[in-house]
Amino acid sequence: MKKIDKSRVFLEKNSKLFRCNICQSQTLTMIGNTLNCENGHSLDLSKKGTLYFIKHAVNTEYDDQMLSARRRVLQAGLFDGIIDAVGHQIPDEAQTILDVGTGEGTPLVKLVANRQQQDVAVGFDISKAGINLATQLAGDAFFAVADLAELPFADKSFSSIIEFFSPSAYEEFNRVLKPNGVLIKVVPASEYLKELREILYPVDSPKRTYSNEKVVDLFMEHYPNAKRVPVKYEWKIPQENYQDLLHMTPLHWGARPEAQAAAAEQPLQTITVAVELLIVHG
Repeated sequence: MKKIDKSRVFLEKNSKLFRCNICQSQTLTMIGNTLNCENGHSLDLSKKGTLYFIKHAVNTEYDDQMLSARRRVLQAGLFDGIIDAVGHQIPDEAQTILDVGTGEGTPLVKLVANRQQQDVAVGFDISKAGINLATQLAGDAFFAVADLAELPFADKSFSSIIEFFSPSAYEEFNRVLKPNGVLIKVVPASEYLKELREILYPVDSPKRTYSNEKVVDLFMEHYPNAKRVPVKYEWKIPQENYQDLLHMTPLHWGARPEAQAAAAEQPLQTITVAVELLIVHG
C-alpha cells in the first residue's frame, strides 16, 4: 500500500484525534485524501502520507545531513536502552501514543514495535525534513508537521505522551492527555555522551559539562508528584557509525576545527548514555 493510502486509512479511523489548526474545531472528517473540519477548513495529505499543520517556513538546527546521521545511529541502537525504559512505564494495554518532537521517527517506531500492542501512534515535529524521513519508516505510526505551542490534536485524545529530548508545552500536554494518562519526558543527564564532550571541548569550556537542572525543576513545578527514573548504560559504537555519532548532535558544531579533526581521527569505542525519565501518571 502506498504511503498516502495507508495514511488515509489511518485518518479515516482516527480523525477524532485531531482538531482544526485554523478554528480548533474537533469535528473533522476524512474525505478522499483531505481532512475536513465542520467549518470548511481542510488539509490535504502529501504524497509522503503526512499532514502539514504549519504553513510558514521554519528554521531548525537539524538539517538533512544531521537527521540522516541521527537515523543511522538510532537504527544501530544508541537509544534502545532508553526506548526500553520508556516502554516499561507505559501501561500494557493498547494506547494512543503521542511522540512530541519525533524528529526522524525511529524511537517511536521502535517503541511501538517492542510493545506488540494495537497502539495508535502519532509523531509530530516542527521539522519538515525530519517528518519526511519519518514517513519512510516501516510501521503503522502516523507523522505530521506541527507546532508544539499549538498542537493540532483534540482535547483528552492521547493516553500516553512521550518526548525524547524535546521542548515542552505543559498546558498543551494537559489539554490533550486523557484522564489517568501518562506523560514521560526524557532529559539528558550530566554524563550523557560525556566521552564526546571531553574530546571536543577543553577542560575550561562550559560545553564540556552538562546540566538539565532548570528543565527538571520546571517539570517538577508543573508536576510535583512526578517520578524520576535514571537510565544509564554504555553503548558499544559500531565503527561504521562513529562519524554519524559525531555529526548527529549540535555538540560537533561548536567545537574548534582542530578538536573536530582529532575526534574524527581517534574513534571512540564506547559512549555513555545517561538520561532521566520524568514520569507523571494522571
